[in-house]
Amino acid sequence: MIAENLKTIRKELGERATLVCVSKFHPNEAIMEAYNAGERRFGENRPQEMLEKATTLPHDIEWHFIGNLQTNKVKIVVPYASIIHSMSNDRLVDEIEKQAAKNNKVQDVLIELHVAQEESKQGFSPQEAISLFTPEYIDSHPHIRICGVMGMATNTEDETVIHRDFQEIRDSFETLKKGAFANCDHFREISMGMSGDWRLAVEMGSTIVRIGSSIFGARQY
Repeated sequence: MIAENLKTIRKELGERATLVCVSKFHPNEAIMEAYNAGERRFGENRPQEMLEKATTLPHDIEWHFIGNLQTNKVKIVVPYASIIHSMSNDRLVDEIEKQAAKNNKVQDVLIELHVAQEESKQGFSPQEAISLFTPEYIDSHPHIRICGVMGMATNTEDETVIHRDFQEIRDSFETLKKGAFANCDHFREISMGMSGDWRLAVEMGSTIVRIGSSIFGARQY
């Protein structure tokens, strides 16, 4: 089933965006089924769960941390994360810098933007991000490589609202790209779109889609 789901999604997605298989809450057996079907990028949102999977599953897996990250859990995530999608506040920036330095690595990250209507969502407002990430601020965090932005649309069936949210994320990316990141070739990723809205996200310029339930089925808690 998982292999068939992947085949269907890959056929439709093509080369338009990178697929991250959101494996949170799913067992190692499900991940290995996707792995054996050729997938190597998996997304987790709980530090301890990612740690357990990263230390027991094949070491060529690229782990994407996609969940809300608390500063006291950064030390668990940094040694194993290929990229952190959810750098959502300035305290987290400082802690990721600190832990990446301890691990002697440059940690790839995405700036999480909050454009959705739900207050529960994390992230910088677009204006906060544009104000904070100056060339001087970026240079003061040498163990962090900012590769782009991540955001989620409002949880609604209204495609007009989803379209508006994705447009705001895309516009924020473009503003940052023309500003502080003008000379950064690695600043090129827009991570937006999940199982329910990834097609629209890709149309709106997403370069990374995070798909879970359409691959693995319903969450297994």
